[in-house]
Amino acid sequence: MTDPTALTRRDLLAQGVTDDRLRAALRTGDLVTLKRGVYLRRADDGPLDDTGRHRVLARHVGSGLRPGDALSHVSAAVLLGLDVWNADLRRVHVSRTSASGRRVTYLHVHATDWCDGDVVTLDGVRVTSVARTIVDLGRSLPLEEAVVAGDSGLRADASARDRLPAVLAAARHRTGVSRAAAVVDLLDGRSESVGESVSRLRMARFGLPVPALQHEVVARDGRRYRVDFFWESQGVVGEFDGAGKYADRRDLVAEKHREDALRDLGFEVVLWTWADLDRFEVVARRFARAVARRSTR
Repeated sequence: MTDPTALTRRDLLAQGVTDDRLRAALRTGDLVTLKRGVYLRRADDGPLDDTGRHRVLARHVGSGLRPGDALSHVSAAVLLGLDVWNADLRRVHVSRTSASGRRVTYLHVHATDWCDGDVVTLDGVRVTSVARTIVDLGRSLPLEEAVVAGDSGLRADASARDRLPAVLAAARHRTGVSRAAAVVDLLDGRSESVGESVSRLRMARFGLPVPALQHEVVARDGRRYRVDFFWESQGVVGEFDGAGKYADRRDLVAEKHREDALRDLGFEVVLWTWADLDRFEVVARRFARAVARRSTR
């Protein structure tokens, strides 16, 4: 879906909308305010979630940046298509040289220096590269949110992995770089969703062995199944079931056949959902029971 374009007061006046009509449209909700003087029509705003609104506003701000400025942090992540789970999207983030950091209602300005490859252009808007964005988020977000964004960044651009050491080195005197280095060590672009990234971090917290990710298993009938998490020595398969996975009954039936095929190979299958991520000790106990059952065979 193509995002709508934000409207400014100047745009609306040029279309013949008077200030009185503009104020009336805001009162009735026909216009929705993104920031003071920047709006969306209600029909355009309706399909958007918070990420979509931020993307529209960030692109609007980015189109007016000075040479040498770039959208950064969560704003760059949104335009790059990274997962911004639980991130604060109230402000558009801009990084610029020869500036001091400041925050106002709709804008967060970061003082920075640029290195080669730090900035790319998307649809005419300058944004920080995937590698630079991962490091900036690693310095500024909580660990889980930063890993989620970083995993999705490596899914989108595997070559960013090679750039990360240089970007970390360039940030060595910046606040939070040690946190960013810890985030980079945890990244794995093979995690295919927010839930899978968070699951990996929960596994480490609760002492589960490190699994193989997206492992292919061949069933007895020759069908190939790619599983989210695989513990070969324990004989256990782990699957994170995200919301909406079984929107069609046929999907549910196919998943049941898949589980049967995995169990027919002798594997124990452990499943968990979004709700279980907040009580992962339950999943850890399921895993322990699965290992115990497998060891008694």
